[in-house]
Amino acid sequence: MIGRMILCCLLCSLNVAAQAQEPVDSVSTKEKKPNLMERLHEVQQYLDTKAKAKVDAHYIEVPDKPWRVILRYKENVVDVDYSQSVDIPGTNDHSDWNLCFEPPVASSVGFWVGYRGTGFSYSKSLTKNAGRYYSFSSTGAKYGFNFRLRRFNTKDAKLSSTDYENGQVTPYDTVVSMFSPVWIRSVYINGYYVFNGHRYSQAAAYNQSVIQRRSAGSFLVGATWYQSSFDYSDIRNFFYMLIGHGIYRAKVHQGNIGVGYGYNWVPLRGLVVNAMAMPTVSVYNRVKSYKYEMNYDLSPKEPVDNYGNWNPETRTWANGKTHKPIEMVNENPQFDYWEIEPEVDHSMFRLNLDLRLGIAYNWSNYFIGAQAQYNNFRYKSDHGKVNIFDAYARVSLGVRL
Repeated sequence: MIGRMILCCLLCSLNVAAQAQEPVDSVSTKEKKPNLMERLHEVQQYLDTKAKAKVDAHYIEVPDKPWRVILRYKENVVDVDYSQSVDIPGTNDHSDWNLCFEPPVASSVGFWVGYRGTGFSYSKSLTKNAGRYYSFSSTGAKYGFNFRLRRFNTKDAKLSSTDYENGQVTPYDTVVSMFSPVWIRSVYINGYYVFNGHRYSQAAAYNQSVIQRRSAGSFLVGATWYQSSFDYSDIRNFFYMLIGHGIYRAKVHQGNIGVGYGYNWVPLRGLVVNAMAMPTVSVYNRVKSYKYEMNYDLSPKEPVDNYGNWNPETRTWANGKTHKPIEMVNENPQFDYWEIEPEVDHSMFRLNLDLRLGIAYNWSNYFIGAQAQYNNFRYKSDHGKVNIFDAYARVSLGVRL
C-alpha cells in the first residue's frame, strides 16, 4: 500500500516522460485505456530503466529490489547568533553585544520509505520543546535534492557584551532566560549536480539507493536557498528590543551557489565512506527587520527627575519628553512601544560552507549507515549580524524490498 501511494505521487511528475515511451495508436486508445495499475507499472519500469542506464556497473551497483524502508535516529542542532553594536546617545561610549539562541538538541526517531532515490520521512521528537522538523529528499545518478523545515521556540540564550565606556573596556558574559520565548523558523532547500555521476554517487552513503563498489570522486555544483526568521515581540522582552535598535522580528533570505568535491572510499566490499565539502557564495542576501519605537532609550540620565505618567495617545511623558532614560526605570516603568516602518537591507557576498560525512555498510538486502551534515549561514545588515549554525547527525538501519 505504501509503495502504491508513493508511485501515485511520482506519476504526476513523470507522466509526460511515461507517455513519450508509449506507441501512438488512436484507435486502440479509444478501445482500451490503461488502468491505474498498468500506468503505475509503466512508471515503475521507466524509473528502473533510468536508474540503471546512467551508471557504470563496475563502480555503482543498482540493487534489483527498488524499495527501501529505513529506521532512523537523528539529532539536529540549530544555533542563532544575533550581534549588534549600540552607541550611547550624547557620548562616545558604545557596546558590542551578542545574543545567542540555543534550543535543545532535537532528538528524534522515525522511518524513511522510498522507491529508488526518492522517498519521504516521518519522525517523532524525543526532546521536549525541540519543535517540529520535516524533510524530503530525492537523488539520482547525477542530481540530488533536499528539503528541511524546522520551527521551534526557546527561552534559553547566552548574552555576551563588550562595553567601551570612559576609556575602559569591560567584557560581560551570562546565561539568560528570556521573559517570553523567541520563535525561530528555518527552511533549507538544496540541489546539486554530480559531474561524474556514472561512477560516483552521493546516495550510496546517505540513503543507500545504490551501492558503491569501487572508490571514486567527483566535482559537484550546487545551489542552496535558506531562509529563517526569529520573533520575540512581547512586551516582556522590552530590554532585548531596546538594545537591538527596536528590532523585535527579522526575516533573512539567502541564495547560494558553490562548487565542491565529494569522494567515496571503498576499503572493502559493501563498505563506503564519503566526505564532501562545498564552499558557497551568497548571490542574494536580504534581511527585513521589523521595528518598534519605544518610550525608553539608552541616553544618560538627565537632570529632570520627574517625568510623570506616560500618555499613550500623545506618546509623550507628562514633562513633554518622548523618551525616558532606561536608568530611570522605577517600580511603575509604563513600558510602551509602537510599530514603525520595517527596514530592508541587501548585503554583500557572504562565504558559507556545506560539509557532509557519511558511512554505510551493505550486506544481503540489509544496510546500516551514519551521516552528518554541517551548514553555516551568515547575514549582515546596517544594524547587526546574524550567524546561523545548522547541523545534524543520524544513524540508520534499513532493508530492501
